[in-house]
Amino acid sequence: MSNDVSRRAFLKRASALSLAGSATPFVMNLAAIGEAAAATASDYKALVCVFLYGGNDYANTLAPYDNSRYAVYAAQRTGLNYTQAQLAATVLNPSVALPGGAQYALAPELAKLLPIFNAGKMAVMLNLGTLVQPTTKAQYQAKSVLLPPKLLSHNDQQSYWQASSPEGAASGWGGRIGDLLQSGNGTSTLTCINAAGNAVFLTGKAAVQYAVTPSGPIALNARNSLQGSTQAASVLTSLINGSLTGNHQFESALGTVGGRALNLYTQVSTALAGAQATTTPFPAAADTQSSLGAQLQLVAKMISVSQQLGAKRQVFFVSTSRFDTHDGLDTLHPVLLTNLADALRAFYDTTVELGVANQVTTFTGSDFGRALTSNNDGTDHGWGSMHFVLGGAVKGGRYYGVNPTLANNGPDDIGQGRLIPTMSVDQYGATLASWFGVAASDLPTVLPNINNFAGSTLGTNVGFV
Repeated sequence: MSNDVSRRAFLKRASALSLAGSATPFVMNLAAIGEAAAATASDYKALVCVFLYGGNDYANTLAPYDNSRYAVYAAQRTGLNYTQAQLAATVLNPSVALPGGAQYALAPELAKLLPIFNAGKMAVMLNLGTLVQPTTKAQYQAKSVLLPPKLLSHNDQQSYWQASSPEGAASGWGGRIGDLLQSGNGTSTLTCINAAGNAVFLTGKAAVQYAVTPSGPIALNARNSLQGSTQAASVLTSLINGSLTGNHQFESALGTVGGRALNLYTQVSTALAGAQATTTPFPAAADTQSSLGAQLQLVAKMISVSQQLGAKRQVFFVSTSRFDTHDGLDTLHPVLLTNLADALRAFYDTTVELGVANQVTTFTGSDFGRALTSNNDGTDHGWGSMHFVLGGAVKGGRYYGVNPTLANNGPDDIGQGRLIPTMSVDQYGATLASWFGVAASDLPTVLPNINNFAGSTLGTNVGFV
């Protein structure tokens, strides 16, 4: 490799490094060097990924309700199951009935989402998970198909869900969507916005995620004060700005990124200060179980000022954790679902209030589902799971996917009710990306396994949006 190529690679990677310690967001989130794009847009659309870290328990999120399936569910997790009486108020009545009289109910804690489903603005994904290609139980047992690496592993399945690659992936499918559409935005750095820290989902090959907090954009520590000294802050700011005229390539690149950071902080802060006031209340994380409501409230504000920021396409990431319920399923999980329902309902209602509900699609994700069988007062890691998609453009009020047989070592699980997914994350992501404006020819760039599902039952576009 030549010195020039090596130096360019070094500069590109160095631009994603921190100047020092707690100043990491200064460059980590603002070093958008490349502006590769293959699409433009005249309207506004946003995708909002709500990731549930830890592996959400599918059976206590979307519980079987019809008598035969409920009996299996209750028998496999005695003492941890909802009663049919508890589920009666949240039974889903879809526009398209499931075969065999199958019925589901939302967990009682998700009752706030029922009106959105009934209004046709929320869809339920059945048995969704990470896959490389369509996989049957026979193929799984015979090891005759490629499988996602390290199934049931938190880190690897989080990464494979978000990036189609195991832990250590360089980019995620949200970021790769951003790669294709960021040039249509007035400021390309505001394409991929993370309100929950760092996640591979929003890292593109050119697009770089911009981190915000529920309070707004993250300032360079030196903006107004550095270690309590305004004079030190002024000196560092001068050094950053002065490096723009430096003779060294690294110095110049660092100055460019630094200057962008300072300017963008002001741009975003000013826009948010003038954001349209809304009346929809968001939940407060009083018990510190989740800041999801606060994250989504900030996302709603960012969407409300998208025109001022010149944004046409934005991908957001928010998250909440503690879904690894090996124990406390009957006590912790209801709290987590309450937080989730409160946050999603407030966010959806706010998009309606802002008049952008048709332009914002929100979807859930998680490491994996969990086992149907209980393990004391919890459940072990699983594979396939149930997920929700909300928004004005969603063809909701119904289920999408193939309804699995609930059993312990039945035809659709690998044991203990760990479901073999029948809808891949690639199909899920491709459907969302297509709505967002990604051309069919570009889908393999975003989701590298998508062509493996072209001949499957669900195809490459599931059709829920």
